[in-house]
Amino acid sequence: MAKMAKKRDGKAMAASAKKSSKRASKRTNGAAKHIKVKYCIIGAGSAGINALRQIRRKTDDVVIIGEEPLGTTCARVGCMPSKVLIQAAEDFHHRHHLKEQGITGGQNLKVDTAAVLAHVRQMRDMFVSRLLGNFLPNVGDKLIKGTAEFISPKVVRVDDLEVEAKTFVLAVGSRPILPQAWAPFADRLYTSDTLFEQKKLPKRLAVIGLGVIGLELGQALARLGHKVTGIDALNTIGGITDPAVRDKAIEVIGADMPIWLGHPAELSQGSKPKSLKIKAGSHEVEVNAALVCLGRRSNLDRLNLSAAGVKLNGDLASLIDEETLQIRGTRLYVAGDATGDRPVMHEVADEGRIAGRNALATRPSKYARKQPFGIIFSDPNICRVGATYQQLEGVLDNVVIGERDFATQSRAQVLKKNYGLLRVYANKNDGLLLGAEMCIPRGEHIAHHLAWAIERDMTVFDLLAMPFYHPVVEEGLQNALFAMVPQITHRPRTCVQVRPKGTKHVRKAAFPFQSPEELPSVS
Repeated sequence: MAKMAKKRDGKAMAASAKKSSKRASKRTNGAAKHIKVKYCIIGAGSAGINALRQIRRKTDDVVIIGEEPLGTTCARVGCMPSKVLIQAAEDFHHRHHLKEQGITGGQNLKVDTAAVLAHVRQMRDMFVSRLLGNFLPNVGDKLIKGTAEFISPKVVRVDDLEVEAKTFVLAVGSRPILPQAWAPFADRLYTSDTLFEQKKLPKRLAVIGLGVIGLELGQALARLGHKVTGIDALNTIGGITDPAVRDKAIEVIGADMPIWLGHPAELSQGSKPKSLKIKAGSHEVEVNAALVCLGRRSNLDRLNLSAAGVKLNGDLASLIDEETLQIRGTRLYVAGDATGDRPVMHEVADEGRIAGRNALATRPSKYARKQPFGIIFSDPNICRVGATYQQLEGVLDNVVIGERDFATQSRAQVLKKNYGLLRVYANKNDGLLLGAEMCIPRGEHIAHHLAWAIERDMTVFDLLAMPFYHPVVEEGLQNALFAMVPQITHRPRTCVQVRPKGTKHVRKAAFPFQSPEELPSVS
């Protein structure tokens, strides 16, 4: 989705450049206050705030321009409010398991979606207030509120103020993609930016686009009692590339809502004035509204970058150096969701820090990025770490795969979440961990373990030498790792080593790898 959005962004930027230039020209005809600084950050979200922190370590000759409402995408419309909605849905969904646990009365539980949404907004406002409470007192008069647009290579205009700077950090974020052809149905279409503002939601909904946002919100709304239909033009959900994990995820999540794949959604007027008819291939449904989750588009196209000297010949993303975040040939650095590359919180913060440091430098430094991984907070969690199955597909002869079906995983059975599949990939020769894809309960934790291990160039054997408690879902990872051992060409003689008390260097082997038939039983 991100790559597709990048291509669309390039075209959109080129198309809007002339209009932006005319607007800027009109504005400059009026009198404007002019200030001059060394550094200007455009965008006061997570990336912009982190860039500001880096620059202010060296100088106060900087301003940050923030478009209202302030509060970052994560806190206002992204990570945090969505998790509040998901938690409410999961708590309500658990009523299905109460009777078998000896708890009666669960069948009488009811949900008030309007009250749930009010709770989401209340929690959202708390997160935003906390963030602004830390940010605003520290930023002081360095913050300029408004929308910025370049009028020359070194000057942006914000209302009646012109800001001249030597170097700019562009951390302008992104916005949901909403096809222009669907504009006639705008009153029946929601995005992640508008969903949480609704006082109530209709009973019948479609979710168009089953990436991170579509899966999380679609499943949550289905579990809260809405009739939800999930639609995606791709033949997978959640960006899963491993066929086995994909099939399991569709099976499990498909129990909460029907999932239609492989055909784009086509919208038309429904049988009633306020309804929508949605067709995808041979499928057709009539709903009251649709949640559109087709990815997000960079807001760089709103900056009039042609006035800044950026030549917009197609895809802007190709002009951004991935290691320095510099737009080549300029003193412009792009960070956060605006790059369209890694729109997740920890990566956005890292990009802000990289852009801030390079803005200060005479020559920008190249920075190594952290191990890529993503988590979708559906139930089960869908996660990918390191290299995906698709990226390894051409070299699968040199890869071993460890698999664990969670249908019989002990801790998952206790949690009443015994479903899903974990697949781990490693080098066949020495067991070096390469990546993983999974749709498993509490996968967020196993994804972290694997991301840390891959970041440290650990092998299957290194990870098996770590302690695994019982009973925990992490034992499912242990099972998958043990399943890989017999497939690896060069295995160490021992693993799970214990250091005798009082010694510094001598180690005693506690588990031999020479006899695969003696591997621990599945738990």
